[in-house]
Amino acid sequence: MSSESRTAVVIPAAGRGVRLGPGAPKALRALNGTPMLIHAVRAMAASRAVSLVVVVAPPEGAAEVKTLLDDHALPERTDFLVVPGGESRQESVRAGLDALPPGIDIVLVHDAARPLVPVDTVDGVIEAVRDGAPAVVPALPLADTVKQVEPAAAPGAAEAVVATPERARLRAVQTPQGFDRATLVRAHETVTDNVTDDASMVEQLGLPVVVVPGHEEAFKVTRPLDLLLAEAVLARRRANDGF
Repeated sequence: MSSESRTAVVIPAAGRGVRLGPGAPKALRALNGTPMLIHAVRAMAASRAVSLVVVVAPPEGAAEVKTLLDDHALPERTDFLVVPGGESRQESVRAGLDALPPGIDIVLVHDAARPLVPVDTVDGVIEAVRDGAPAVVPALPLADTVKQVEPAAAPGAAEAVVATPERARLRAVQTPQGFDRATLVRAHETVTDNVTDDASMVEQLGLPVVVVPGHEEAFKVTRPLDLLLAEAVLARRRANDGF
């Protein structure tokens, strides 16, 4: 690995994806005939700054995921590694961090369920970490008004509105999230709460987290309607780019 190759990506892909319904794990669902995970790996490897992509697979499915990566055309300038994950997302990211070789000083953590992130977004996150930010998240302004509520006791029941946060100060966070490697390792060694993203772990260390512009095509494929939207984005890219 050359001295310029300093960025690695960890993709936790050990989850089941319950909201998409029964069947294969979400990351292995086909999108335009190719598993969503492969799209996500290619999106990260599209950045020339990324020298290694670590895929954290379901413990019983690591061999299958390794075969999957071997069977699809991936950029030759990028190394790929598959490691078994843990029960939680946090454990899986930690497994990916533990697998990183020396010489990597920037780490991105990316959701396998965000298969269509443009390379400019990836590069923008890496650049912000290189410029000195310990943690960087891509994010978008909110289109909808948001209400804070008192959660209902039963699913589907009416909920009381507690407050209406000022929308201009809110952002919808995406991935890849970028980190100084030592900072992210320390966060995983220190923060034991089950948090929803790695940046919030860095926040708990009292370190700054900065936001850079995200992209509307970096949405998370969570529900069946998202699959339709992702297919439409891919069809438009094929029409525009000829692939």
